[in-house]
Amino acid sequence: MLLTYVDESYTDRWYWIGALLVPEAVAIPLSTALDEVMTDAAKAYGIDRAAELHGYDLFQGRTAWARVPPRARIAVYNAALKAIGTYDVTVILRGVDRHGLTRRYGLTRPAHEVVLSHLLERVDGYAAMRDELALVIADEVDNPASHRSDLTRYRVDGTGGYRSRRLSRIVDTLHFAPSHASRLVQAVDLVTFLFRRMASGAGADPREATTNTRLWSWVEPRRYHSWCWHPAGGRRTKGPPESGP
Repeated sequence: MLLTYVDESYTDRWYWIGALLVPEAVAIPLSTALDEVMTDAAKAYGIDRAAELHGYDLFQGRTAWARVPPRARIAVYNAALKAIGTYDVTVILRGVDRHGLTRRYGLTRPAHEVVLSHLLERVDGYAAMRDELALVIADEVDNPASHRSDLTRYRVDGTGGYRSRRLSRIVDTLHFAPSHASRLVQAVDLVTFLFRRMASGAGADPREATTNTRLWSWVEPRRYHSWCWHPAGGRRTKGPPESGP
């Protein structure tokens, strides 16, 4: 079983959703490793060890991280990414140009719905390749019943689009958990947020994203995969993995 943790990160233009696929035997050791990162941070910087490892808060110095100096926050982020990269996990990222989506389709489909459908089809395909099943646990979102209904439809009718797939490897329904209660939801948030920052936050176009060794040297690049979907022409790029959650 692949426990698949999902979270989004976005700007006014770009909308990304990432999935962290964790083999069941890895889930507890990885959660423990991230707890240890926070235990060390609590000893070093005096914060609550139950504080959330949240990409935006760490980057901007918000909530529990407000009094922690930037260099220390970078060190904690680094330590968390190293912990993630220690284990046999896989990350899949999907993104859309929101402006292009509106130009091509109008306002008929929200970016979250479009990107999640493409992410789920990739998760399903990866699970099939591994001869595994996937259980999806996502950060809490508005209207979860709608997303569960979409998953049911995808099983029967396919995900739609140019790579439509009937989902057969995702078991049960979509589960939603508060990120502050799940270190593994926090883990996918850290990776997805940093990917977005590196792909688009410095002015780079995610459609031209290439390997950035600052991230991938931390998290063992051979385990990380990203796909970008672009409404104008359906071009895909495969490569490595700015303000908003």
